[in-house]
Amino acid sequence: MTSVSDLEVIPTEERGTLWTIRYHLIDETTGGPSPADTIAVATTRPETMLGDTAVAVHPEDDRYRTLVGREAVVPVVDRRVPIIADPVVQRGFGTGAVKVTPANDPDDYETGRRHGLPMINVLNDDATINASGGPYQGLDRYEARAKIVADLEARGDLASAQPHEMLIGRCQRSNDVIEPRLKTQWFIRTGPLAEKALGATRSGRTRIVPDRFEKVWEHWMTNIHDWNVSRQLWWGHRIPAWYCPDGHATVSADPDGPDRCDVCGRAAAELTQDPDIFDTWYSSGLWPFSTLGWPEETGDLKRFYPGSVMETGYDIIFFWVARMMMLGIHLAGDVPFRTVYLHGLVKDPYGQRMSKTKGNVVDPLEAISVAGADALRFALINGTSPGNDQKFRDEKLEDARNFANKLWNAARFVHGARPSGIAADARRQLPDPEHLGPAERWIRSRMAATTVDVDRLLGDFAFSEATRVLYEAIWSEYCDWFLELAKVRLSDPVTHPKEAEATWWTLVEVLDTYLRLLHPVMPFVTEAIWQITPHRESDPELLIVARWPGVGERDLEGERQVAAVIDLTRAIRSARAEARLEPAELLPVDVAIPPGLGATFASLRPAIERLTRARPLTRHLTREALHAAFAQVPRSEQLIVIAGEAEARIKLRELSATTAELERGRLEKELTTARELLAAARVRLANEDFLSKAPPEVVDGARQREAELAEQVNRLEGRLT
Repeated sequence: MTSVSDLEVIPTEERGTLWTIRYHLIDETTGGPSPADTIAVATTRPETMLGDTAVAVHPEDDRYRTLVGREAVVPVVDRRVPIIADPVVQRGFGTGAVKVTPANDPDDYETGRRHGLPMINVLNDDATINASGGPYQGLDRYEARAKIVADLEARGDLASAQPHEMLIGRCQRSNDVIEPRLKTQWFIRTGPLAEKALGATRSGRTRIVPDRFEKVWEHWMTNIHDWNVSRQLWWGHRIPAWYCPDGHATVSADPDGPDRCDVCGRAAAELTQDPDIFDTWYSSGLWPFSTLGWPEETGDLKRFYPGSVMETGYDIIFFWVARMMMLGIHLAGDVPFRTVYLHGLVKDPYGQRMSKTKGNVVDPLEAISVAGADALRFALINGTSPGNDQKFRDEKLEDARNFANKLWNAARFVHGARPSGIAADARRQLPDPEHLGPAERWIRSRMAATTVDVDRLLGDFAFSEATRVLYEAIWSEYCDWFLELAKVRLSDPVTHPKEAEATWWTLVEVLDTYLRLLHPVMPFVTEAIWQITPHRESDPELLIVARWPGVGERDLEGERQVAAVIDLTRAIRSARAEARLEPAELLPVDVAIPPGLGATFASLRPAIERLTRARPLTRHLTREALHAAFAQVPRSEQLIVIAGEAEARIKLRELSATTAELERGRLEKELTTARELLAAARVRLANEDFLSKAPPEVVDGARQREAELAEQVNRLEGRLT
């Protein structure tokens, strides 16, 4: 029982009925209805004929050219109406003649205005027929429809009734069929406001992300209608208009209302405030500046308006973003924000929109009780892209919770692994560079790379990609590898105390940095961990106000060397797992490590031995030396591992037929992958745009990678022959 926005009316395809009704022509001789001469009109809403004030035909329709200017009688109410010509009529619809009900159809309203037709509203607020409906007064619209059709049939004026596919406007919230209806309402003329809002986006003062929505914005704002801001609801922002007994309207900004009528001067005591309230989106459109003290020139308004980023769903770009833009520019003198970031909708696992009626809604509080608020936040951000909908699955929430647990357990290890030489309340300090090993230099370099990537991605509003980078850096590089390498160094009795302290301070440094980078996405677990992590003297009490991490120096060669050792370690472990060897079994492992990796391998050797269950771990300087050492070992008693420029052989007892088959399958799988990577690398190097535009060091790296992959393919092919 209230007006609604056009945006809240959803066109719905439905099968209805198209009724054809005979309107009797006025006999020009007798001045009364002609029993035989009629004009047939088609309608899907017979009840609205109670408000008909004309019959319209197309001016170029030869069938009705001679009837234009004559009169017809509206059945059941016996109202004489003119037959008019108007190009809005579609000659192919129905009979080519249509009834005109200006007060109950938006197109008919415009036709009525063009021809100066009376406008008779036939509906009450509750969709019952009002006094203009004569004998049908008080009936519900659908009851009236049925009775009118029956009466027309009884009179012999119902020509036909046929099934008809049509679009029905339904309320977005209640799914009720919406009735167009003439009623006095308050409107805002949006044309001038929309033009200024368009100017802001066209000039770049406000940017829409992702930019594909700029076309949607342009189309809608260019074709915008005047905005009906009246609503007939109980609660809301009351319309500041008062009426005197003579019907004059006075608008006042005074909360107590005007002291007299602006037109006739009647006293305030005789004035009555409009019972309507503003459209919710009108009130919401005031939010960016009204919350800052506007219209007063407050300090908050000067500091925080315009805002930097507005983040919302793409489905309310018209409802809310457009309103804030138009009202902000008009009332506060500037755009309300510099960037509009539009996210997609969260849907159920089957891609359907969540609905309480369907029962497919995920209760955020329930999800938080199961997995935590941080996990829910991470699950909603990770794996999505701006403006695209996402399917919310329990697996995503579970993965996010596991990630939070992984970080928590990593922090517990760091706190518990503090060397005895470092006091429990020691202030955070940087690790001593002289005592850093390859693993420490590697993780600090990777930390610098992650910081650069996250800075760039957040600046580009690529939030999902930023979470992916952090996930990989924390889960894989920090937890899966550096923590494992650090455990060996910290527990090894031959490690010098200064080296152990350097390792621990590196653990703390990287943890602290990743907590700061991750804090915007997972604020609770990061804040909790940060509270018990050593701080600098200059650090604040809360992580939320701590400084954003600076960018450290990269050590690209150090990264390459440690990555090569990690790849070898991972490959040995994978080979053992795929051959279904006992995980805890110690086996002899021989490796070919080129001289360039010798120092890194030597430093990480204890960790490699522990992580690969290698005993003994024997190094050869060349692959040829490795092959010679295994020349007399039957193929059934060795596993071959190829990882980049390194190679390994695992010596074992004779393989069973099943294990041998698994081993060959593993090598074939590695060969397929290596061939695919090599093909991709060669396609990239064949691209002239890449060769001419990419930095020289990137091109050199691509060529080096292609050579490594080619060598790896040759070696794998050799192993399988």
